[in-house]
Amino acid sequence: MANRWLRPEVYPLFAAVGVAVGICGFQLVRNICINPEVRVSKQNRAAGVLENFDEGEKYAENFLRKFSRNRAPEIMPSINSFFADPNRG
Repeated sequence: MANRWLRPEVYPLFAAVGVAVGICGFQLVRNICINPEVRVSKQNRAAGVLENFDEGEKYAENFLRKFSRNRAPEIMPSINSFFADPNRG
């Protein structure tokens, strides 16, 4: 039975599922630990709706969003410009 699942063809599937579970776990831990709208302790839940706009802004404007804000949405810009730019070539 174990020999059926441990074939080399199955390794990419295990890797893809492992990456997906890792991303889900990271997002879960991130939301529980630093999201201003998630309150785990009883004392924080009793506070009700808080007007904490600064904390929400800090959470929403993370490093990756600030880094990619003024960049073109391209994975390989040099290859894209090589094939798409009519002035080249």
